[in-house]
Amino acid sequence: MSLSINTNVSSLNAQRHAGNVSGGLARSIQRLSSGIRINSAADDAAGLAISERMTAGVRGMNQARRNISDAGSLLQVADGAMAQVSDNLQRLRELAVQAGNAGYGTSDRESLQQEARQILAQISKVAGQTAFNGEAVFSQDTTSIGGDARKRGVIDALKTGWLTQAENLVRQYYGIEADGANITINLEGGDGPSNVLASVSGTFGGASGMFNNISLNLDMDDFGSADAQLDRIIAHEMAHAVMSRSTGIVSHPQWFVEGTAELIQGADSRLRGAIMGGGSQAVVDTLSSGFSYESAYLGARYLHAKLNEMGVEGGMKGIMVYLARNEPATLSAALNAVTGGVYADVGAFEADFSANGAAFADNMDLTNADTGAIGGFDADEGPVRNGAAVVPDGGERDPDDPLAGFTEIFPELGGYTASRQVRVQLGAGSGDYITVDFSAMNAAALGLADLSLEKSAVAIMHIDQALAFVSKQRTVVGASSSRLDAAATNLAIGAENLSAARARILDTDYAVETGALTRSQILQQAATAMIAQANSQPNQVLQLLR
Repeated sequence: MSLSINTNVSSLNAQRHAGNVSGGLARSIQRLSSGIRINSAADDAAGLAISERMTAGVRGMNQARRNISDAGSLLQVADGAMAQVSDNLQRLRELAVQAGNAGYGTSDRESLQQEARQILAQISKVAGQTAFNGEAVFSQDTTSIGGDARKRGVIDALKTGWLTQAENLVRQYYGIEADGANITINLEGGDGPSNVLASVSGTFGGASGMFNNISLNLDMDDFGSADAQLDRIIAHEMAHAVMSRSTGIVSHPQWFVEGTAELIQGADSRLRGAIMGGGSQAVVDTLSSGFSYESAYLGARYLHAKLNEMGVEGGMKGIMVYLARNEPATLSAALNAVTGGVYADVGAFEADFSANGAAFADNMDLTNADTGAIGGFDADEGPVRNGAAVVPDGGERDPDDPLAGFTEIFPELGGYTASRQVRVQLGAGSGDYITVDFSAMNAAALGLADLSLEKSAVAIMHIDQALAFVSKQRTVVGASSSRLDAAATNLAIGAENLSAARARILDTDYAVETGALTRSQILQQAATAMIAQANSQPNQVLQLLR
């Protein structure tokens, strides 16, 4: 082996190892003193990147839990306010039911209406002043949940009297009833005011003469309000609807179909105008030579009168009952049967009417208050049925099911009120959120701005709709609150598990590090001793120089 003094390789080697040991010892001391295994990117670059993402997740979850706590408080405020609105609506409903008492006079109902106004004002106040952290909780929109006011008014009238009473008239005076088929109520614009106000349409069912897919179509150009006289149009159309499911209408003469429908509600004023325009005989002649509502009505009145003279019970009712019981019997067969052959067929009746109809018309009183409706003063010497009294007010059936012989399908009016959206961050990710909607709760939005206890049944319907709406909103809030609770629990578990995973990457393992520290300390001492030994080797050169 060679001896030199300029380069002590052994010393350099020992110094290098001592330096390495010193670096490892410093890292162990740093990890043990900080409790963190990765104190710089140099310690574990990949581990640092992973742990930073986990740290962001944990901190995001913890903040989301605080968000949920705040949102839960907001939901509690909203639910409390809606509970107060619901209580007020319950009291309002009590007043509406109370107003339906026939023993109450005008002053009594005005007192009830005054309380109702105060309740509605309180509802609007709660809806407007309920706030959280300085922000209004509910939307302040005033769009009504009832939808288009005109259509709503017509639907209200149909449900609370028009349909029920019209069906009752057909049952009472014609003895017929539908068989439970569906009838769809259509409310649309049509051909402009004062043209075709309403119609009944359907699909012809074949040999039976019955209609399927029946629709009652109301022209909103004419049904712009729940005017009392419009109920007569409903009576006319319900006669068609019931006949379409009991006697068949396709095989019967048009004058009979339209004339009997006019007879239910009376058409003296229309007939008077036609006679003034061309004379009684001209109207009579139209029955066979063409068609007009006036001639159809006059023909039905004449047939009803002749049947009464013959002793046919109920007059026109006898014909209708026969057609219903012997469906698909023709009108000719019915006339022959109920008149004992006096009218062998439709032609025999039309010949009689052609000869004697004008004289019959000239003897009719077309100027009095009675409309000429069946069962009234003019047609049957009954009570006067003027325009307002043709269809009685009110209805004894459930407004949601006003017809006994049909299953009604009412249109969805599309009413809605705007909502205020509140976004709640439920997690660490950008897409981890839910949106809670707080709809408007003021009286106008609930469709109660013009609530009148004068029409108790309508008021109850509107209040029930408002109650259902508020209850639905409370359900949404309650479901959102439950979801927030579940999300908070999930976040707590997620944060715990993610923290544990981060700890396995980031935290110091003291068992491992203390072992490494002891080893580094021993190696450092050994390296120092070896440096001393290596530094002493050049002294051997002096032995050679002596």
